[in-house]
Amino acid sequence: MQPMTRGEYNDFRGWLLPADENPEDEGYLVEYLDGGAPNTPHYAGYVSWSPKAQADAAYRPTSGMSFGLAIEALKKGARVARAGWNGKGMWLALTPGSVIPFEAARSGACKAQAEAEGVASITILSHIDMCAADGSIVIGWLASQTDMLADDWAIVE
Repeated sequence: MQPMTRGEYNDFRGWLLPADENPEDEGYLVEYLDGGAPNTPHYAGYVSWSPKAQADAAYRPTSGMSFGLAIEALKKGARVARAGWNGKGMWLALTPGSVIPFEAARSGACKAQAEAEGVASITILSHIDMCAADGSIVIGWLASQTDMLADDWAIVE
């Protein structure tokens, strides 16, 4: 978002300001890169103007993505990490679910139940795994309250 008055935006677009609008209204030029065709040769995305009060209420600065957006990135195949994590090289990845033959289950309740019910396979559900600072993989990572409320998530290569 780029600060711009209503009058400056109309000048930028080459439009006449309607008589019932105030050219001194504070606001922002907003560029949307996630949809819509470019509507000016000066920007790659779709641009519009938003009044300051409405834009300030709808948008807030963050240092990265929210946890919800990080989950969406995981679902699309990306790896994510928090900026505030202590270890270098730490990241999360979504491991998709799979189905294994019940014979592959070495022991435990799942194998016993599968045998008793005559089930031919066992379903392993999708889960989030973490690469820890020491390079080990933590299967079935769980988010803390702090992780879920943080806005410093980022996609990592």
